[in-house]
Amino acid sequence: MHKRLFDLLLAALALPTLIGPILVLVILVRLTSPGPVLYWSDRVGRWNRIFRMPKFRSMRVGTPAVATHLLDNPSAYLTPIGGFLRRSSLDELPQLWSIIKGDMSFVGPRPALFNQDDLVARRTAVGVHDLVPGLTGWAQVNGRDELPIPAKVAFDVEYLQNMSFLFDLRILAMTMVRVIRRKNVSH
Repeated sequence: MHKRLFDLLLAALALPTLIGPILVLVILVRLTSPGPVLYWSDRVGRWNRIFRMPKFRSMRVGTPAVATHLLDNPSAYLTPIGGFLRRSSLDELPQLWSIIKGDMSFVGPRPALFNQDDLVARRTAVGVHDLVPGLTGWAQVNGRDELPIPAKVAFDVEYLQNMSFLFDLRILAMTMVRVIRRKNVSH
């Protein structure tokens, strides 16, 4: 099956199921902290083009736009429900919009922040920048943010070399297991 068609079909199946929880989260984010419900993050997409990726806002307004692990005390920036959103990965639900729009796929390398120059350069050098970034990916299910950049890129290359519909299904299944078990999920 063509990857884009699969993304659209899966999004069409997921959206009716997720609309209720999405509306509840909109209300909860709105009620628990001042600021917008969504945080629009500048991310590096296919061919290193910048796109705006939505997430439910889990950090306070004014938090520096850097990878969470680079903050001195990340928990100090969390909103009252931010920790829950991140542990459950529910903050990622608005990325369905990016998948429908075509900026992202369900499976691919996670989109780098616009200022993660080392990660972008390494991915470009090995051709990973030709891939549409994903909601989840091979590096995500093998360590996520705990991985150093060279290891993350090595998993991205492995994905690039072995891409297939079955590999994507395997990664999606592994992602569901990790989210349910809350293993390798950002806090």
